[in-house]
Amino acid sequence: MKKSPSILGTSVLISLILIVWNLVGNFAHLEFANWFKYASAALFIGLLIYFCVQFGKTHTEGVTFGKVFGYGFKLTMLVTLITVVFSILSVTLIFPEIKEQVIAQTRTTMEADPKYSADQVDQAVAFTRKGFMMFLVIGGIIFSLLTGVVGSLIGAALAKKSEPNVFQEKV
Repeated sequence: MKKSPSILGTSVLISLILIVWNLVGNFAHLEFANWFKYASAALFIGLLIYFCVQFGKTHTEGVTFGKVFGYGFKLTMLVTLITVVFSILSVTLIFPEIKEQVIAQTRTTMEADPKYSADQVDQAVAFTRKGFMMFLVIGGIIFSLLTGVVGSLIGAALAKKSEPNVFQEKV
C-alpha cells in the first residue's frame, strides 16, 4: 500500500487552488459572471474526483465506495471550512466593495422586474445589506457541501475498488 496524502494537506491544497481561482476572478471582475460560478463548481468537483480516484489507487485493499465517498466528504468539510473563512476575510479585507456591488445588483435586478414596487425593492436592499455576511456564510456552506457531495459521489464511483481479503492473516 502506497502512502496517501493526509486529508488535511489535500484539503489545504484544494482550498488554495480554489482561493487562487477566486482571486483571479475577482481581480478580473468575473465574480458575477454565471460561467465563472459554474467553472468554480466544476473545478471543485474535478479536484474532488481526482483526489478520490487517487485515494483508490493508493490503497490496495479494503477500498469500497463508502470509504472513497467518506474520504471525499471529509475533504469537502475541510475545504468548506477553509473557503468560508477565506470568503469572510475576502469581503471584509481584500474586496470590501463586493458587498456594495451585490446590493447594487440586487437593486438593479429587482427594479427591472415590474412586479416589485419601489418600497419592496428598498426593503429587499435593506434586508440584503443587513444579512449580507450571514447570506455569504450560509450560501458558501450550502454551495460547497452540495458541490462536494456531487464530486465525492462521482469520485467514489470512478475510484478503483478492492474488497478486503478476509482470508489474509493480519500481523
